Amino acid sequence: MNFAPDHIFHIYNRGNNSQRIFFQRKNYLFFLKKIRTHLLPHCDILAWCLMPNHFHLMVYVKKLEIDFVHRESRLSKKRNLNDSLAVVLRSYTRAINIQEGRTGSLFQNRTKAICVTDINSNTPAWFQSEYGTIINIADPEKEYPQVLFDYIHENPINEKLVSRLDDWEFSSFLDYSGKRNGDLINRELAREFGLLKD
Repeated sequence: MNFAPDHIFHIYNRGNNSQRIFFQRKNYLFFLKKIRTHLLPHCDILAWCLMPNHFHLMVYVKKLEIDFVHRESRLSKKRNLNDSLAVVLRSYTRAINIQEGRTGSLFQNRTKAICVTDINSNTPAWFQSEYGTIINIADPEKEYPQVLFDYIHENPINEKLVSRLDDWEFSSFLDYSGKRNGDLINRELAREFGLLKD
């Protein structure tokens, strides 16, 4: 994945063969803890949603590389954002494989990271909704982040898991709606980017 500082990225992946990746509530919470530990030093999270068989993160990249102290050797090392994301997925997979008595890959082979603020990137000019394909052509650099922000939060309804957005616990929507006071997201940055509707 080619991350760049000062840009917003959509990071997502799903279970191998579209299988479940979250089996119990504690799995969702453990995954969020991994994100907090390994991704927050690199980026601010603007939106997130964890679904039974996939996840979405909308992040603003601050630092491509960070210094960290290796837990066992106590040596200071450099770690890039790709490596930190890999640590999240590998350690989560290891825990789920132990819990579920399974082996092998939990996630699809390639995690996707699409830059949504660089007009020279491959930002989609369209997206799928429950009403069909919608074209996004006016100003992708400004509008696609809003489309993505809304899409991530609407995922549980689009997948028919709930009938109201605030009925899905594992999404940053509850934080933005004021029904939970989570600190994983950066509300001020989301406001700066114009993602919050007043």
